Amino acid sequence: MSTSTAPIEIGRVALTVNDIDSVAAFYEAALGLEPLGADGATRRLGAGGRTLLELRADRTARRASPREAGLFHTAFLMPDRAALARWLVHAAESGHRLQGASDHLVSEAIYLADPEGNGIEVYVDRPRDQWPHENGKLRMATDPLDLNALARDADGPWRGAPEGMVVGHVHLQVGAVPEAEAFYAGQIGFEVTTHYPGAAFYGSGGYHHHLATNVWNSRGAGARTYPATGLADLELRATPEEYGRIAASAGAALTDPWGTSVTVALKAA
Repeated sequence: MSTSTAPIEIGRVALTVNDIDSVAAFYEAALGLEPLGADGATRRLGAGGRTLLELRADRTARRASPREAGLFHTAFLMPDRAALARWLVHAAESGHRLQGASDHLVSEAIYLADPEGNGIEVYVDRPRDQWPHENGKLRMATDPLDLNALARDADGPWRGAPEGMVVGHVHLQVGAVPEAEAFYAGQIGFEVTTHYPGAAFYGSGGYHHHLATNVWNSRGAGARTYPATGLADLELRATPEEYGRIAASAGAALTDPWGTSVTVALKAA
């Protein structure tokens, strides 16, 4: 996949949730994630033995507002278009409520949310040599996606999260884009790949984006207050060279300007 060779990629996303049983059951049923372990009030879910999502139970945490900084969505990248099509048919047959579907030129994406309102994208990339560019920058769009045509590419029944499914990118809500760029590009070292009105996209190794930050719902948001539901920690995995650079300049445990925790770990060999 296009993201797997990047010097920095997404490891796992950790969410604080009020009802860990219902949220875990949703990700297992809706996305087919497999339980990979539990430790007290924490559960790990993933695909192919790789942890993609960590749920942390806190029944007393306040429910995060959709207007504050934090998670916009976690984007699960399918290994191929047929896998996305199988998942779409499964979602339709299971009655999972979709919130949208878009052709982004570089990818095809479908949107929904978990029971506590955490946004989810399920998507597949187009081949990298088909990604359009304009004035030296990657060009993305939000065009309609033909779900019927996509569903026709299903090559069999959905049998759970396929081997190779990963968290391809994470989209964050922030209070201001310039400050977000200073942190995620300037401090961590992602390349700014493109801009939308009110949003910036960041990638590593030529990928269209591993991270995005927007102010569409959260313009002017201040620092997050805890305990609260939603994004608890974003893990980035980096090559030894990138890990050493980030650790030397900023450390391996960071917080962005809105108090979102970012952990940098070494990529598996």
